[in-house]
Amino acid sequence: MNMFVDQIKIEVHAGKGGDGMVAFRREKYVPNGGPAGGDGGRGGSIILKVDEGLRTLMDFRYHRIFKAKNGGNGMSKQMTGPSAEDTIIAVPQGTTVRDLDTGEIIGDLVEKDQELVVAKGGRGGRGNIHFASAKNPAPEIAENGEPGEDHYLELELKMLADVGLIGFPSVGKSTLLSVVTGAKPKIAAYEFTTLTPNLGMVMLPDGRDFAMADMPGLIEGASKGIGLGLKFLRHIERTRVLLHLVDMSSEDPHQAIERYRKINKELVNYDPELLKRPQIVVATKMDLPNSADNLAAFKADLATDKTLEKQPEIFPISAVTHQGVQQLMQLTADLLDKTPAFDSESHDKELVAEYRAAAPDKKDETDFTITKDEDGTWVLGGEKLIRLFKMTDLTHEESQLRFARQLRHMGVDDALRAKGVQDGDLVRIEKFVFEFIQ
Repeated sequence: MNMFVDQIKIEVHAGKGGDGMVAFRREKYVPNGGPAGGDGGRGGSIILKVDEGLRTLMDFRYHRIFKAKNGGNGMSKQMTGPSAEDTIIAVPQGTTVRDLDTGEIIGDLVEKDQELVVAKGGRGGRGNIHFASAKNPAPEIAENGEPGEDHYLELELKMLADVGLIGFPSVGKSTLLSVVTGAKPKIAAYEFTTLTPNLGMVMLPDGRDFAMADMPGLIEGASKGIGLGLKFLRHIERTRVLLHLVDMSSEDPHQAIERYRKINKELVNYDPELLKRPQIVVATKMDLPNSADNLAAFKADLATDKTLEKQPEIFPISAVTHQGVQQLMQLTADLLDKTPAFDSESHDKELVAEYRAAAPDKKDETDFTITKDEDGTWVLGGEKLIRLFKMTDLTHEESQLRFARQLRHMGVDDALRAKGVQDGDLVRIEKFVFEFIQ
């Protein structure tokens, strides 16, 4: 079974930078060689790249955690460790990337071969050659590699089509798509035959072409998630022209106008901008007995509708007999030529503005945090502090002293005293525990 996956959550973990090295020159006739420890290599990043051959996010159903390799450690003789290769993840064209921690959209992959770095690899730690000074010509200090970024992401696929076919289920969208393109959607005489969007290319005799998408059927309440609801509406956002298909074969002459109004109401409820897109009303199934009378009633109802700013263009067709189909495609291409390209990126930003996370009010809130365990141990945390800790080589005393100076300059010592720390109290950073000394 060919499953369509249009929304998935993944984890990405970039590689850690390689550790810097503490080393000294060891040469004949040079009794006191200087520092010669090399830097670590850069950790691998996680990069999403558009692959035009992909149509769904199916590959992510069974592979949702991605880890890049770490950089190589620095070496003696001032040699830098090897940098890790970046991890490239292929995604379909039209993929939107959202950070689940902040709710913010961080990228919109719509161009061929477009790339987006979603987790940056850590830089390599510096070797001891960088810490030599006149006061300390032979330092035993080196940095560990910087940790790579970790992110939890949501990938959402919105099909990129120039023209979208909208309308109630079973109005003939799939049939029309199969007639004018090489697509082979499922067609049957019951509602919700189309459970996933289908995409095809329309090629006209004059050399023009455009992408057309047959969207899942829409019903009343779809903007609230009823039926296929939001799954449909997500994909219609990026279309430039809408073909609104209305079935004219019903026994009820007023069914066509009722369904036409309901579809437009759902578009407005989801996003008012959708109703501003150029729209052609396509009267379908005109080869059936009641169609001509129903079309006349539909036009009469529209003519008396005072809520419409202007009367829509109505184009009757029969996809089964191909009546009017080629002329409709020519009309659609002409309308596309006059319709500017849709700026999907700015539109998406407007849609998600309410989800953006507020920045911290105080800068030091992300620098370090201080809490106290039940056993009385003080616990230090915070993004900046943990990064400095992980980049400290605790196997060398000089590196430990340097880390202590960094904490002091950040204001950690003063903050601990303000919270009531006593001489000899235990302080913990992750699994590393030390005594606080005044």
